[in-house]
Amino acid sequence: MEEILSGGNMNVVVRVGGTVRRSGGPWTSTVHEVLRGLRSKGISWVPSVYGIDEVGRENLEFLPGIVPSYPLPAWVWEDSFLIDAATRLRQLHDATVGLAVDDAVWRGQPHEPAEVICHNDFAPHNFACIDGRIRGVIDWDFMSPGPRVWDVAYLAYRLCPLAGPKNPDRRPGDSAAEQGRRLKLLLDAYVAEFTAADVLGAVTVRLDELARFTDSEAERRNSDGLAGHVSIYRNDIDYIAAAKAGILSGAERGARPWV
Repeated sequence: MEEILSGGNMNVVVRVGGTVRRSGGPWTSTVHEVLRGLRSKGISWVPSVYGIDEVGRENLEFLPGIVPSYPLPAWVWEDSFLIDAATRLRQLHDATVGLAVDDAVWRGQPHEPAEVICHNDFAPHNFACIDGRIRGVIDWDFMSPGPRVWDVAYLAYRLCPLAGPKNPDRRPGDSAAEQGRRLKLLLDAYVAEFTAADVLGAVTVRLDELARFTDSEAERRNSDGLAGHVSIYRNDIDYIAAAKAGILSGAERGARPWV
């Protein structure tokens, strides 16, 4: 029996028992090869690959848990959740260094320098959680080579969050200083060799690319909902420029000790 799962923005995703099925593309074999490589390196929170099913859909392990939806629940905003997410992202990136992929085809756009393989959407809406903790990460189709800061910037955008007052996904009441504090916490957990200023620069580039991609998808699909997201991304680019000094000041003051 097939159960249609929510959250499949690009195609229909169904659950069949302990598996997830959806249509693939030229990139699917590359995604599967990377996931197998990650599993072989001990990254147990990515789905196991079962190949292609009898009707040509990709067949992956179903990762149980709650995938947070917006507005995000309070437990997602705990410092411990941010630390866990950043730590896992570092584990993921480190595991992809030197990972050989034959005849790779990427659905997501690669970026330079190609330091690691980026998930490209490493954020709460792709975390399967149990008891308020991350137990798995889903939606790997858009992975591609890129710099570490590219993934870190998007996680920071979603989870610090580096968003302006007009963004409905922003945590209510956050100041620029608090966003900076959480950004410092994220960078410390990731053990980053780049700075908070580097992340803000990458977020701006990331949001601009996302806005242009979403705008083209909105036009192609005649979707007013997607068009609304473009305005949010553009507003957040303006907010980061205006609030940069406050965010960096909060990051410089540092994060309180982890508890």
